[in-house]
Amino acid sequence: MIIGFDADDTLWHNEDGFQATHRQFESLLSTWATPDEAGDHLFAVEARNMSRYGYGVKAFTLSMVEAAIDISDGEISTAELSDILELGRHLLDRPAELIDGVVQVLEALAGHTLMIITKGDLYHQLARIESSGLRDHFWRREVVAHKDPSTYRDLLAAHDVPVEDFVMVGNSLPSDVLPVLEIGARAVHVPYAITWAHEAHDDEHPAPTIESLGELPDLIGQWSTPG
Repeated sequence: MIIGFDADDTLWHNEDGFQATHRQFESLLSTWATPDEAGDHLFAVEARNMSRYGYGVKAFTLSMVEAAIDISDGEISTAELSDILELGRHLLDRPAELIDGVVQVLEALAGHTLMIITKGDLYHQLARIESSGLRDHFWRREVVAHKDPSTYRDLLAAHDVPVEDFVMVGNSLPSDVLPVLEIGARAVHVPYAITWAHEAHDDEHPAPTIESLGELPDLIGQWSTPG
């Protein structure tokens, strides 16, 4: 069995850092907008820019700068814009903080072929994989622009992975579960405590949901047992 793992909020914490940065951004813009107003506008700018910038900290930082200029009607100072850039740098420099039990789960699954399949900024994600100390657990480490059915099909085909032998594990329904089910593979949903607003999804799905990664080895064991 080949098991793909999402990285952010599946192997290590991520969204909590973005949420903290959101609050700092809202505070910086308090002269011109309430926290809700600043947050809502930033969300709209992020959504508008995804087709241009993709995902990740750098895209988020560019959207923060653009949203700040919009919200302040161009009145924001260069010093305040510098503060926003520093928020982005802080996120980029944040070390990968593993979710509890990740190493033990990967060791328990060492008899299977493991992959990381994550989206976001290429350099940042590769750096986080290195800093996490998890690199050597994985056969392949893939950073993709999107997680849609065609991306998964192409990725599995490129590595000669049969769809029926593939399982994807992650916290995001629209990125890690639904597109994988669509191509005929299996998926496991592992919710994270905080969901990025752009990944929010409440559709029903047949994939199993587990409360923590610690439950994954037993589930994979059941799937790997003949009959």
